[in-house]
Order: sequence, then structure tokens, then C-alpha cells
Amino acid sequence: MRALFSCLFLLFAASLSAQDTPETLGGFQLRNVGPAFVSGRIADIAVHPKHENTWYVGVASGGVWKTQNAGITWDPIFDNQSSYAIGCITIDPNNPATVWVGTGENVGGRHIAYGDGVYRSNDAGKSWKKMGLPNSEHVSKIIVHPSNSDIIWVASQGPLWSSGGDRGVFKSTDGGETWNRTLGNTEWTGATDLIMDPRDPDLLYAATWDRHRTVAAYLGGGPGSGIHRSRDGGETWEKLTSGIPKSNLGKIGLAISPQQPDVVYAAITLDRRKGGVFRSTNQGSSWTKMSDAVSGGTGPHYYQELYACPHNFDRLYLMDVRIQISEDGGKTFRRMKEERKHSDNHSINFRADDPNYLLIGTDAGIYESFDLAENWRFIDNMPITQYYKVAVDDREPFYHIFGGTQDNGSHGGPSRTDSRAGIRNGDWYKTLGADGHQSATEPGNPDIIYAESQQGGLNRIDLKTGEPVSVQPQARKGDPHERFNWDAPIVVSSHDPKRLYFASYRVWRSDSRGDDWEPISGDLTRNEERIARPIMGGIQSWDNPWDIYAMSNYSTITSLAESEVDENIVWAGTDDGIIQVTTDGGKNWNKMMVSKMPGVPERAFINDIKADKYDANTVYVSLDNHKEGDYTPYLFKSTNLGKSWTSLRANLPDRNLIWRLVQDHEEKNLMFIGTENGIYVTMNGGNDWKKLAGSPTIPFRDLAIQKRENDLIGASFGRSFWVLDNYAPMREMTVGTMEDEEAALFSVRDAWWYSPRNNDPGVGANQYAAENPTFGAVFTYNINTEFESMASARKKAEKEAMKSGKSLTFPGYEALDKEAAERKPKVWFTIKDANGNVVRTFSEPLRKGLQRTSWDLRLAPTWPVRPGTRGGGGRRRGGAMAAPGQYTVSMSKEVGGKITALAGPVSFNVKPLHTPTIKGGDPATFAAYRDQVKAIQDDMAKGEEMLSDLSKQVKAMESALSLASIEPGALHEQVYALSKEVADMERKLNGSPSRDAVGEKAPPSVSDHFFAGYRGLSTTYGPTPNQKRSLGIAKDMIAEIMPMVKALSGKLPELQTQLQKAGAPYILGTGE
Repeated sequence: MRALFSCLFLLFAASLSAQDTPETLGGFQLRNVGPAFVSGRIADIAVHPKHENTWYVGVASGGVWKTQNAGITWDPIFDNQSSYAIGCITIDPNNPATVWVGTGENVGGRHIAYGDGVYRSNDAGKSWKKMGLPNSEHVSKIIVHPSNSDIIWVASQGPLWSSGGDRGVFKSTDGGETWNRTLGNTEWTGATDLIMDPRDPDLLYAATWDRHRTVAAYLGGGPGSGIHRSRDGGETWEKLTSGIPKSNLGKIGLAISPQQPDVVYAAITLDRRKGGVFRSTNQGSSWTKMSDAVSGGTGPHYYQELYACPHNFDRLYLMDVRIQISEDGGKTFRRMKEERKHSDNHSINFRADDPNYLLIGTDAGIYESFDLAENWRFIDNMPITQYYKVAVDDREPFYHIFGGTQDNGSHGGPSRTDSRAGIRNGDWYKTLGADGHQSATEPGNPDIIYAESQQGGLNRIDLKTGEPVSVQPQARKGDPHERFNWDAPIVVSSHDPKRLYFASYRVWRSDSRGDDWEPISGDLTRNEERIARPIMGGIQSWDNPWDIYAMSNYSTITSLAESEVDENIVWAGTDDGIIQVTTDGGKNWNKMMVSKMPGVPERAFINDIKADKYDANTVYVSLDNHKEGDYTPYLFKSTNLGKSWTSLRANLPDRNLIWRLVQDHEEKNLMFIGTENGIYVTMNGGNDWKKLAGSPTIPFRDLAIQKRENDLIGASFGRSFWVLDNYAPMREMTVGTMEDEEAALFSVRDAWWYSPRNNDPGVGANQYAAENPTFGAVFTYNINTEFESMASARKKAEKEAMKSGKSLTFPGYEALDKEAAERKPKVWFTIKDANGNVVRTFSEPLRKGLQRTSWDLRLAPTWPVRPGTRGGGGRRRGGAMAAPGQYTVSMSKEVGGKITALAGPVSFNVKPLHTPTIKGGDPATFAAYRDQVKAIQDDMAKGEEMLSDLSKQVKAMESALSLASIEPGALHEQVYALSKEVADMERKLNGSPSRDAVGEKAPPSVSDHFFAGYRGLSTTYGPTPNQKRSLGIAKDMIAEIMPMVKALSGKLPELQTQLQKAGAPYILGTGE
């Protein structure tokens, strides 16, 4: 049994905080598997003013992306910053290499992400500097002065979930080093839009917005909302009221006419979900209502961006579910033609020289039109999908991943493929439409899955037919409305795969895969009236601008868990601060208020409940209070069915919500959590957490473990799915293996044996493909000591001497020569077959830390090595595939020319991936054939080398004759005859160069026959009789040629002697 995981504080340096990625975990790298076929929500797009194919794209919860070829390829350029949520992007008009980013989504939605201020890049996105306003949380707009880059204005909405913060319009006159708020207040009034008169940078218009969202309700307007004008560059502002309604205004979008800048437009939300488009012809001094147009869908708070067309006066574009277009300044609107295009539009860009061009950002990525919306090009190579949840099946050989998304349905796809191209968009498939949420799979039956749309729209799907069957539990006669959470929880029982648990305000159970349901609880929530809850500082009037359409149901169950130890234990958690547990299958429930947990607010939202896999009395709970403006991570454990609780927050950083916890199925103290900024792991039951490497700053809202493969799968909310391949070595990381021992080699997952498909049709660089895991056998190892070279030791000593004021001494030339001659140390990996035969060796640099390397399942290369050729640690031009079977790997180190054993052997298996229709040869036949190939290869190499030397010698003789004072005669004829014989031999070996020059086929040469036979080593099928025949011909031909070559070589000494006697110059390399 492996040692206990009780000493993680020794495993990881105590000085490293949880947000750091320690060297000891660097070998475990998350792998992005996509998909990109539905993309994700776009907040803003900025197009380079001089290079129209260069775009900067602000992904609502996926960072900043850049393309320099109009979307053919992309680079994420914001991944290492502390915020992933983007509200706006602005390119400095004076210096396009300077790019400004406002973080935090600029809408008022239920699942939006918060930011931490304003950033600036001075090198076109290569590096970033945080420029202040850290408490803005949601930045709407940034404007840079058109002739002075030191002057910048920022419109900040401010915190959505609480009052205060950096909200309003801010101005900087020193390039963003300092900021001054010139409009808005610190309580509820922020700024949602900001525009500038193109003729006068001192003339600005701003839209302010009062709004507040809680877990229970949304208030979308207030007395602070309005339109403001500044004539002094934003130093002072006047509120524009003439013609503007006096009711509580909501979100406002502004636009200014490029053709007639005195004309200003405003899309104003009025009285909850009503609204209108207003127009001013006198720089905002007075306004006329043109129509009742307003964006709809989930609510105006989610859209309302207004754009004035640069090509047509009074043409307006109002962002909405489907874009609204006016050709008459807002009097009338029509819907844009958006066939074969996603809805929910947020941003639009135009080209100054092309009135038919549109570039639009939506909830499903970027669309481009070249014919004014008649047809659309979809950018399908950005893996920025927002996944709420993840599930995995157990199909063979590669399991599939399932999940539901924000506004893009539910999907499934493979964790890996057998294609060289990787995991492509075409490998993924849609399982359900609408907003996707929790998916679930049936153990042992990968053809049955469950997918869910918003607010409990549960469906069972037969993947063989693709048909969804609605299995949502329904209220019984006389029951109240069945309140399902926006993201209602589903559990497939670990005790019976046909048993399901689902939840609304009560818990439902089905023993028939959802065909029929029975409630096993009453209302487990507070069942509160949401409008009676405090919002925007107090209880609000019924007449205020409520928008419940924009909300999830409230007082609902958000998390369920079934004990794997005791099927009668079921847990439920709610969105209003209650945990309930039954120990008798639902007959009785025990209520626990989360306020009883140390430091937990009264109504904290239950993000996740996980019953311990080993102890029926133990449970883990993660809670979330960010919808009350509290970003504290809450994570607790109870070992007595909730009677008392212990915090597991440990060293987790502040402002880092905890979304999900999963526990390993073999080691109880090994757990992972998905948080707002990444995935963390503990190996000691929560006493200490470390962040996994390989992913950008991104929230992981759900995690799953594929038990067979020991893979961890993460659903990121903005960067699609991620996989940590084979985390099993973490179970073995004890103090002994990581601290006391010089090196450790961990268990190896069985490797799949196959020839990857070369099925990439070559369809261009814009085609997205995620990486497969490393092919072959992957070795995880740890080196516990750092090697220090002679040169680095000397430099270190010199640095210390200089620091202490000592004089440096010259080390001497002998020491410097030793430094120059010192070889870098290596770690050698030796792979042996079941009989103990060495089949492959290769090396890696010797360096400290946890690392991974791989064997590509190929035997040692058989190609000849020329002098001066670098060996590449045994990796250059691998040989034929090794046979399936059992192997071992061992580690040794090479330091100073001395080899010392380090770790191993560790055994593993190489398994065939496929069962072929036509069975190939057996391993013994393959091995014998490989030996024949090597023997012929060696003979060919010898022949080529001898002919090459002969050719060089003959050419040298011809040169010597031309320089010597020798009368032309027999000697010249002999040299010529020899050169002709050498050329004839070269043609027999490698073919006719003259025919090759024009593409004419010659009779097959030795090389032609050999390479036809060599193909028998390139597949898992093995050599065919046809290939064996070709190899035999090559063998016979080389057997005929070699004596002739040797005979020709034997003529050289006599000719050289004659040349010397005749007075020809000495020929180097002859040894004469």
C-alpha cells in the first residue's frame, strides 16, 4: 500500500503560495481539447487602423485574442494576467502598438465575470501592465485622445453585485498612472457608454447606469441613470434632460453620426423592459423619441449597444438577440438577416472603404459578412466556449466528454483521437440546444446520456439515434410551480445506473432512467419572496425597474450528492443558504443552515456538495457568496453528517470562488477543486493546495474524473474543456519519493499501439484542431537534486566574492579548458522487453523537478550514422514499431562520463488499439524481417560509402592528371575507364540521375527495391509477401554489386602509384 499523504507541506516548499505553480508539479500540464465549433461570447473587437486584418478580440470570459490574418490563426495574448473577463478593447489612435483593455464583462447578466481594472500594452499585446481602477470590476469603454496618448477616459459600470468600487467616468492625463473620477458616484451609479465628437475631443457624451443584481433579483435602473455631456474634455458634466423621460432609466447605448456629428442617438431602457430610441440634432441639448425600439431576449441589460453606420447617415444598428437596423434615424427598425448565424449580438465593426462589410461579435463567437448580412462567415477556430458542467463516459478505447454551455447548447466529443491531425471540430457533436447545463452519463452504457437546458429542461438522449426524450419531472395536481435552478443538478446513482436524482425546490428520484419520477422530499429551500429581499441598499418599491426575466428561479436546489458508501444518504444544497441530508432514502431530512459554518454568510449559495467516497459520514461543501459582492473562497468538510464543519480553505488565495470538488477514487486525501482562476490539488485532504499548470487564468466551473484512465477533466467557463492526462503518479508522491530519494520513476499507464491516421485533408491553417495526448508510453519522473556545471559554480562564487568585496582570482586556463570540455549531464531511459532485451534508449537533460517524457514505441533506429551527425539523445529517426507486450523502463544518470542507476525498473504494457479486419504477421516474423532490413541497409551504406570515396578519388586523379606534365595516353584512359565504372555502379545502386532530372522512370535500382521492402516496417500489419520479395531482390542486387565495388576499389592503389611515378601531385586521403 502506498504511503499516507500526510506530509504535503514537506513535498511543496512552504514559501510557495497556492496561486504559484511549484516546480514539483510542473510535469503535470493541463491539455486543452477544445472544442471551437461553437466558439463563445465576444465582448468587443478592435481592428487595427492601418492593418484591417489585425484584430484584437475581447472574449467575455476568455481573455484577449489577436489575429493578424483576419481570423485564419489566433494567439491568446492575455493568458497570464490576473483577470480573464474582458469588457472592452481600445487601440491608441496615435500609436497602434499601444492597446488598452478594460476587464470585467460589460453586461448585467446572471453569469458574468468580474475584472480587476484597466491594462495597457505598449508592444501590441506581447506584454501587459496593470494601470489601475482595480475595483471597477466591469469596464464598458476606453477612449484615448486622438492627438495626445497621455489623455485617456474610462467608462466603468462598477461592481454589479454590490455598491461602491471604481464606478463612473474616469480621466487620466498621465498615460494612466493616475485617475480622477469626473462623473458617477461611489454607491450605485456607474457609466455604461462613452462617445466622442470626431471633430472635437473635448466634446464627450456619457451614459450612466444604476443597476444591482443579487442571487435573488435584478434591479436594472435608478435615478442615477442618464445622459451627460462634457465640453471640457470630461472635466465637468451636465445632465441632458430635455426630451428624456423622467422615469427610472436603465441601460443606455449612445452613438454619434459620423456624417453629421451634431446628431446624437441614444437607445434607452425605460420602465423595466420597455425602451426607446432617441435622437438629438443639437449635440444633445434636446431629444426626440423616434420609436419604442429596445433590445429584448434576456433583457436590455445584456445588449443595448448602439452603432451609427459610417457609410449611411441615420442608419443605426441596435445590438439585440437579432440585430435591429434603422435607416431613418430610429423611426423604424427591421431585423437584420441572420440566416445560419448565431443570435445574441454584442459588438459590430465596419470598414471605412467597404460599405458591405460587417464584423460582429456574438454569444457564439465572431461572424463576418462581405455582402451586408446576406451571407456570413463563421470564425470556428477559437476554443472559447463557456461550459457550465462536464461529464465523461466509459466508452472504449477513448472516452467522450460531455457538457452544457452558456447559450450554445450541450455537446459531446472525444478526449483523444487516433488521428495525426488531433481532435478536430468535426469530432464533436451537439446533443441538445438552448443554454446547455449539466450533462450526465450512464456507467457501462455510453450510448445513453442526459443533457439539460436552462431551468431543468432535462432530456435523455440515445446517441445511436440522436433522439432526445424529455424526462423533466412535472408538478403534480395542486402542486406549486416546479422551481428549477437555472443550472439544475442531476446525479446518476453509483448504486444503480438506471436510478437518477434531480432537483427543483425538492428532490426527485427515478428508477427508470427518468421515464417516471417520485419526489422524495418536500420544499428544502427557504421559499422566500425574492422581491421582499434587500436590493440596491434596501427593500425596493414594486414600481421600481425590476427585471425577473433576467433571473434564475430563486429558492432552488443547486447541488445534489449521493453517498457511494450508503445509498440511503443523499445530500442537497440550495441557493439560499441551506444544506439538507437524508440517511433513509428521503423519508426524513435534516436541515443545516450554512451560517452555522465558521465565517459563512447566512444565505451563501451552495456551489457543490460531494459525499466522501470512503466514509458515509464525511461530506465536502463549497459555497459561493459572490452575488452579494463577497469573493471569499468557502470550502468545508464535515465528518459527522454535518453536525460540525472544518474549513479547508488553507492557503487558497482571496477573490477566488470555489466551484467544484472531486475526490480521487483510490487515495482519499487526493482531491482537486475547480476555482475562479484555475484548478488546485491537495494531497493531504485539504491542508495545503497547489495550482495545476498548463491553463490560462480561467474559471473551472466543474471537474470530473475518468477512473479507467485516471484523467482529470475540467469544464472552463470561457476556454472550453481541459484534460490532465493520467494524474495517477500523484498518488505515489510521498515524502520518500520526493524529498529523501535522489530520483523517482512513477507508475506508467499502459500505452496504445497503433499507427496514427494521416487523415488531414489539408484544408488550411484556419481549421482548428486540439492536441492529442503524447503518443506512446509517458514516463513521469522526479529529480531531487540540481546539477551545477563548473562554469555556473565559478560564476556563482565570483558573484558572492564581488558582493562581499573580495577580489576575484583568475581560475587558470586548465580550469577554463575543463569548463569548456564539460558535457551537460543527462538522464538516460532504458526500455527493455519481457525477455530483458534492450529495445530503446534515449536521454533527457538532467534537471531538478517533476517532469514527463515519452517513448514513441519505436525501436532503435537502423539508419547508418555519419561522422559529425548529432545523435539527439537516441531520438533521431526512430526505427520500426515495437511489438505489443510487456516492457520495463529504468532511469540512470550520466555525469562527467560516469553512468549511475537512478530508479526503476517500472513495468508497463503496450496494447493494440484496434483489432484489424485482416490479421498481420506475428512479432517473431516482424523481428526477423527487421533484422534482414538492417543487414541490407548496412550493406547498402557500405556500398554507397565505398562508391562515394571511389568517386572522390577518381575526380582527384583527374585533377592531378590535368595539373601534371604527363603526355596524354594510357594513364588518362585508365582513369577515365575507372570513372565510368564507378558511375555505372552508382546507377545500379541509386538509379539514373539523367532520368530523374526529367522525371523519366528507370529500371528499379537497389534503392527502389529496398525502400519498397522497407515499407513493411512502417505499419502494425507487418511485411507483405510482395514487400518481402522486393527486399529479397534488393538483397540479391547488393550481393552482386558489392564484389564489383570492392574490385573497383582494389584498382586505386596501382593507379595512384602510377600517377606518383609520373610526377602527378600528391592526392590527399590515399595514405600513399
